[in-house]
Amino acid sequence: MTKLSDATRSKLKTISTATVATALFKRGFRTQCIQDVHPLGTDQPTLVGEAFTLRYMPAREDLNKLEVFRDRSHPQRKAVEDCPVGAVLVMDSRKDARAASAGAILVTRLMQRGVAGVVTDGGFRDSAEIAKLGFPAYHHRPSAPTNLTLHQAIEINGPIGCGDAPVFPGDVILGDSDGVIVIPAHLADEIANEAFEMTRSRILSPKRCKKAVPSSDSIPQPTSRR
Repeated sequence: MTKLSDATRSKLKTISTATVATALFKRGFRTQCIQDVHPLGTDQPTLVGEAFTLRYMPAREDLNKLEVFRDRSHPQRKAVEDCPVGAVLVMDSRKDARAASAGAILVTRLMQRGVAGVVTDGGFRDSAEIAKLGFPAYHHRPSAPTNLTLHQAIEINGPIGCGDAPVFPGDVILGDSDGVIVIPAHLADEIANEAFEMTRSRILSPKRCKKAVPSSDSIPQPTSRR
């Protein structure tokens, strides 16, 4: 997994997903926003970290009985224990929130281990409890049924689709109140630097807008790449 530098991580924590979306659009990336996911907590911190993935497939009943959770090597349990400190566990639940991707026990375990956050295009159970953790967590909606009802955890840290966005292990995940966006790993430093400068220049824009400056002059334009 590509290691995110401390400098880039710090810059990304001050940048919005909207600004990053513009920087990625300039480079031809149109599908990097994870669709239909929402923060569980209204005041949770900005989410920044490298993607560590878990893929679910449709569950087959004979392979998904409660006893499977006794196995420490079960992919869902193993992903929670193997996700690196500072990384983000991103789960492909096929955009199906009829059964939970995880619950408060596993999300709390991620937080205690120093993981940066968790994202699923499905749902979490115990969602009110997760929302109180102050831990960056994103899902589509609450879901009470256990994941075994519909989801079989099948692969750890391979390429996935999450909310129609491609996610490769090591890609950089940024989440805020607007949602979650995926930055290709090889562009992380470049995007962070450009978006940071865009954000700095935007600080002056509200003042200029109040002075009736034309909007084309008030909105900071991304710098061209050389």
